[in-house]
Amino acid sequence: MPLSRPTIGEDLQADLHDLYRHLHRHPELSMQEHATADLIAERMTALGAETFRCGGTGVVAVQRNGDGPVVAFRADTDGLPVAEETGLDYASTATGTLRDGADSAVPVMHACGHDTHIASAIGAATLLARDTGSWSGTVVWLFQPGEETAEGAAAMVADGLWDSAPHPEVVYGQHVWPGTAGTLEVATGPAMAMADSWKVTVRGRGGHGSQPHTTIDPVVLAAHMVVRLQTVTAREVPPQQAAVVTVASFHAGLKENIIPAEAVFTVNVRSLDTEVREKVLEAIRRIITAEAQASGAPEPLVEETYRFPLTDNDEAATGALVTTFREVLGEDAVKAAAPVMGSEDFGTLASAIGVPAVYWFFGGLPPEVVDGDEPVPSNHSPHFAPVLEPTLSTGVTAAWTAVMSRVGSQR
Repeated sequence: MPLSRPTIGEDLQADLHDLYRHLHRHPELSMQEHATADLIAERMTALGAETFRCGGTGVVAVQRNGDGPVVAFRADTDGLPVAEETGLDYASTATGTLRDGADSAVPVMHACGHDTHIASAIGAATLLARDTGSWSGTVVWLFQPGEETAEGAAAMVADGLWDSAPHPEVVYGQHVWPGTAGTLEVATGPAMAMADSWKVTVRGRGGHGSQPHTTIDPVVLAAHMVVRLQTVTAREVPPQQAAVVTVASFHAGLKENIIPAEAVFTVNVRSLDTEVREKVLEAIRRIITAEAQASGAPEPLVEETYRFPLTDNDEAATGALVTTFREVLGEDAVKAAAPVMGSEDFGTLASAIGVPAVYWFFGGLPPEVVDGDEPVPSNHSPHFAPVLEPTLSTGVTAAWTAVMSRVGSQR
């Protein structure tokens, strides 16, 4: 029997709007989501779910309703060190401290929409709690910290997530993005790229700016590395395959007439194929080493800062869910998506126990913004501000639909 779109109701919609505004005003940095976790646990406990902490600031909420399938749904919870410039009356003015202690009182914003994810999951769980006669089984709600730093999913698994929570037959997840509000986009197979980030410390020999011949200038050396790295995807990766190499930070020196002893830059790599990934990483390391040798410099220090897995949508589970999405939301609201080069740690939650996963995107911006002439604010932008509706109602409906596609008593 096909599912029909759930009735969210004015009372729940108003409650979720208030919840969303509160979350948006009070973002917290990765693995520091203490108040957010407290609020989530309070809300899910009030719905009758069994809740426990996992992975530090993660919250697991198990919603049971008799015998039946077990399904898991993940919502991430962390904000970003971004100063909000949306002009909203509920804009964040929160600050936080980066965990390396280098900067205190940095601005914090839900610039990636994780506040939307939390509110959508709690909304879907509320619908289930209000209509227990329509479903039978167990839903494991995973409110995951630290997605932005690729720490949270691994931390929850390492903390015994699947020793304490029932094992699901599938794990679902979703993400708001700058598409048209009211629509979903779903990829089959690779949906989001693997990501690797390195910190490279280029070591030279410092000295006076007037006597460069007595030094090994790490600024010039690192600059050569950065320029040469741009040739990796252009000249070493086949055009039919995808990879991205980005150097987005470069730091060296304190004064214009002092050649420093070292320069530091970071490099980020995105790829959709493991062979391409290894080829690109090997090329980057080769270039860094060779440029140092060419300058007579010591071996640079290369440190891995994080790694994201491939987000890979199971073909069978994705096909079945897309069919159900179209039943509920309509054919025109559900579109096929190509893989994107952004990254997620979502896949770790399913791969840890060898079950399929499905991950999709839902739009958060009005059509006149998406189709307009001005640049569209993207995730991580200080201007990224999903409209409340129909964004939240769509997120709630999509989460509810995914869960009900497995536990719905009429399925």
